[in-house]
Amino acid sequence: MSKVIAICNQKGGVGKTTTAVNLAASFAALEKKTLLIDMDPQGNASQGLGFNEAQDEDIHEVLNLAGNPDNLSYETIKPAILDTPLDFLKLIPSGPDLAVMEIELVNAMSRERRLERVINILKQAFEFIIIDAPPSLNLLTLNVLTAATSVLIPVQCEYYALQGMTELFKTIREVQKNLNSDLKIEGTLLTMYDARLSLCKQVAEEVRENLSDTVFQSVIPRNVKLSEAPSHGKPVILYDVQSSGSQAYMKLAEEILNKEK
Repeated sequence: MSKVIAICNQKGGVGKTTTAVNLAASFAALEKKTLLIDMDPQGNASQGLGFNEAQDEDIHEVLNLAGNPDNLSYETIKPAILDTPLDFLKLIPSGPDLAVMEIELVNAMSRERRLERVINILKQAFEFIIIDAPPSLNLLTLNVLTAATSVLIPVQCEYYALQGMTELFKTIREVQKNLNSDLKIEGTLLTMYDARLSLCKQVAEEVRENLSDTVFQSVIPRNVKLSEAPSHGKPVILYDVQSSGSQAYMKLAEEILNKEK
């Protein structure tokens, strides 16, 4: 059964896209057939895998296709699925046109279920589907949460870490109630952790205290290689496999796999 994980936090700068790219790459390194879907109009996840130019086929085109389910099949989606430097990792990229989708969906029928229709077809081909959600709570994000089996929430180890989390959990509960009763919290991930800073330790303790058993044991450190890798169009596992950032995301992937057993 395919697992669909939404990487979601409406607060910017928390390591959302970094987590989407590197978790997907780590699953691929473990030889799990993995698809990364870039649902952020900024297209940073696509750039993080080396796709800096707009593509002829992207998630905007696929979501347009999904407006008419009769047009939707693996073959019609396939042109948007791109190869990446990792054999087991594919990408459906994003681009600036996706920002228009928010307006296009306003009056559309079943507007929250476009991505779900796409995912239902793609599940047959992939063991893991990772979705990089937009950094806001909008119709695109609702599509992501409606299509996902679980949500992974990156939380930066800084003073305002828990700010906005209430709103996100409220949205998740509404989606569970009205659109996707099977949606689960995959876990909360502490990111940009610096063990030298007492503030980081305090925040980590506070997050663990407030969110208890939903917090992953794996913690993503503040790491130069993680910051550098996107500018080279590579996940950190291909940029510097020995770095602490690369090792941390591999541990996270293994932690998620072990939970499945």
